[in-house]
Amino acid sequence: MKEKVVLAFSGGLDTSFCAIYLSVEKGMEVHSAIANTGGFSKEELAVIEKKAYSLGVKSHKLLDVTDEYYQKGIRFMVYGNVLRNNTYPISVSSERIFQALAVINYAKSIGATHVAHGSTGAGNDQIRFDLAFDVLAPEIKILTPTRDLELSRDAEIAYLRKHGVVDNFEKMAYSVNKGLWGTSIGGKETLHSDQTLPEEAYPTHLQKEGEEIISVDFLKGELVGVNGKKFKNSVDAINEVEKLGSAWAIGRDMHIGDTIIGIKGRVGFEAAAPMLIIKAHQMLEKHTLTKWQQYWKEQLGNWYGMFLHEAMYLEPVMRDIEKFLENTQDNVTGKVSIALRPYHFQLIGIESDHDLMKSEFGQYGEMNKGWTADDAKGFTKILGNQLKIYHAVNKK
Repeated sequence: MKEKVVLAFSGGLDTSFCAIYLSVEKGMEVHSAIANTGGFSKEELAVIEKKAYSLGVKSHKLLDVTDEYYQKGIRFMVYGNVLRNNTYPISVSSERIFQALAVINYAKSIGATHVAHGSTGAGNDQIRFDLAFDVLAPEIKILTPTRDLELSRDAEIAYLRKHGVVDNFEKMAYSVNKGLWGTSIGGKETLHSDQTLPEEAYPTHLQKEGEEIISVDFLKGELVGVNGKKFKNSVDAINEVEKLGSAWAIGRDMHIGDTIIGIKGRVGFEAAAPMLIIKAHQMLEKHTLTKWQQYWKEQLGNWYGMFLHEAMYLEPVMRDIEKFLENTQDNVTGKVSIALRPYHFQLIGIESDHDLMKSEFGQYGEMNKGWTADDAKGFTKILGNQLKIYHAVNKK
């Protein structure tokens, strides 16, 4: 019997090459699987399935993990206001672990002896897939033909044509990876430190002029409503915010950061929904959380984002951080108003029953109701004791 391999399949050049290579050169029974985390339409998924069978796979499986991606990933990135290097909402890269988990679990379920992916040796994804596969199924061998053979793009195309594959594999000017939590864009400009992406590189373009006011509703930190419309599924609410924000070309930027493999990397992105949701959520928290809740959330949110980006989702401390982040959201309920304008947005304000500005203790810069002038004088005197002692002892 032929050895059975599950190939993480996207329908692109690398995974198409792997499908043929594993079957013809390795004599394996190839089963392709695509893990959808919200980045593919039904029409795109149908095209990918058709392509897989045209490449001779034994079976093709759609693994829809969009809801799992939201529940176990995006939800906590919103709770933690996660922006890597204060810029990047960890868009497509955060999907990889959930795609890897889905593929390896499927491989185990059908008794595969091998699992394969088409990542090259130059990026982060090879680490994300390899690590998840090796930790969760060390008995299943990992195959990476694209990485191991170090073939050029032209060599892969020539190999496919040799085996009768007719497709348009011409390299696009820009590499675009779309997902539920944003779209990453790579191109010649991202390879140079002094350049940025031109307008035509972005998949969505400005459609509106002037200004539009929208509102988003949160319930215990989760997005549940947009413009007064309630959503049972937060994924649908995210898509609604994306539709509104992308029409204004909001959420564009360039991320420069440290890769898992130790080199600096640049990638362009557009992420209207993530940027609007995270910033609105963060503003609501400023009104509803205490100073120290916000402080420790920022520390742990940064750690969570770093570990998620760097393939450490399976580290048990991630579950501990998730419990902390979730616990902080009890009072993060309310409405946030946002003004949308071409290429940017402005947070207007919030409405919440848990707004700590509503207290009767005082209004900043206007009136104190919870303390007297003498209370303030005594408080200041005690507060300054440590400083007075230091400067008295260390006169310079």
